[in-house]
Amino acid sequence: MALKAAMAVTGLIMVLFLLVHMYGNLKLFYGQAAFDGYALHLRTVGEPFLPYAGALWIIRVVLVAGVLIHIGAAVTLWARSRRATGGRGGRRYESTRTRRGVQRSYSSFTMRWGGVTIVLFVVYHLLHLTTDTIHPGGVSPSPYVRTVNGFGVWWVVLSYTAALIAIGFHLRHGFWAAFATLGANTSLRRRRHLNAVAVAVALVITIGFLVPPYVVLFGGIEA
Repeated sequence: MALKAAMAVTGLIMVLFLLVHMYGNLKLFYGQAAFDGYALHLRTVGEPFLPYAGALWIIRVVLVAGVLIHIGAAVTLWARSRRATGGRGGRRYESTRTRRGVQRSYSSFTMRWGGVTIVLFVVYHLLHLTTDTIHPGGVSPSPYVRTVNGFGVWWVVLSYTAALIAIGFHLRHGFWAAFATLGANTSLRRRRHLNAVAVAVALVITIGFLVPPYVVLFGGIEA
């Protein structure tokens, strides 16, 4: 139970981060000054109490720790399940609706591989837009120009889309499962509410992250 609770709490922390990050990305619509100013603010917030980028590094450490705990708990629970069933996986309840199990949605079915896809995308995303190690579309010291240049490349937007769809499915099931683990799934009515909120959160984050790259790709925003 402790491992499931750890997955739930760390997952919700990452959902909160995604919502804040999505809000920051939407500043792309306000122009270069607003977007670059936001990027700079992330590095100067807390000064002089904190050093330059101090708050940002605290956030990064918390997120990295959360991701490692989340993945570690998931792998441990999966390994325990495999050992307990002799490598065959757990049996599922059968119904006329689905012979493979009523509790297995597409979102839950793809949680593991969706998680792998998300990790690979995060690494690519950091190398592209944070460290500027890779720079499709051109190099620039400006976060705004770097972002617009990158999203002006069709295959960058395509890879971004694939990753966001994986994130959406992961959020759809993970958000619901987190609150269920923490004791919120107490009735049929509550379950329906949780499902509705999980779908809404997944859609808001997925669409919110996908709007800027497609607007850039089709010429709505230029560097």
